Amino acid sequence: MELSPIQADAIQELGNIGAAHAATTLSQMLGSTIEMSVPAIKVVDLAQLGTYMGEESAAMVAFELQGDIPHGGYVLFYITRESAVRMTNTMLGLTDLARPLNEMDESALIEVGNIMVSAFLDATAELLGFIMLPSPPALTIDMAHAAMQSLIAQMQEETNEVLLFSTELTCEEHRIDSDIIMMPERSTLEKIIALLEDMMKTS
Repeated sequence: MELSPIQADAIQELGNIGAAHAATTLSQMLGSTIEMSVPAIKVVDLAQLGTYMGEESAAMVAFELQGDIPHGGYVLFYITRESAVRMTNTMLGLTDLARPLNEMDESALIEVGNIMVSAFLDATAELLGFIMLPSPPALTIDMAHAAMQSLIAQMQEETNEVLLFSTELTCEEHRIDSDIIMMPERSTLEKIIALLEDMMKTS
C-alpha cells in the first residue's frame, strides 16, 4: 500500500480536523488544555506491528466504522494504563495512582472514548460528505500489540499491512497521553482518498 505525497497530505488534514474536534471535547471534559500532535500516517506491516505499538498495558476502546460503509474498519481510542488511571481519577475525584482499574473506570473510559470518537467521525463525515458512525464500543485492557492483532484478525478484507492513522492527545496538567487511531479497510481508504482528491480538484 503506497500513498502519494498528495494523498498522504490530504489524509493527514482529514485527521487533523477530526482530532481537533476530539481534543476540544476531551479538554472540556477534563477542564484542561489538550495539546494535539500532527496526525501521523503510517503503513505498517503486520509483522512489525508490535514494534510500532509497543508492549505496555493499555486501554483501548474500539469502534467499528458503520453508516454509509457496511464494514469500514475500526477507530480506536487508545490510552496507556497509567494515563487511564490519571484521567479517571480526574473525572471521579480520586488521587490513588497505584489502584487497579475497576468497573467505574471502565465505564468512564468507554464514555470518553465514545464521545471523542463520535466527535472525530462527525467532523470527518462533514468534510467528506458521507456518514461514518461508530458501532457500540468494546473496551479491552491488554498489551497494545495483542489488542491490535485481535482487531486486525476481524477485518473482512485480507491484508498483510494496515494503515495506522494516529493523532496523539496530551494533557500536561494531568500527564495524560492518548491516541485516536483509525484503521480503515482498504476499500474504505480508497473511497476516502477518492473523495479527498475530488475536493482538492474543485477547490
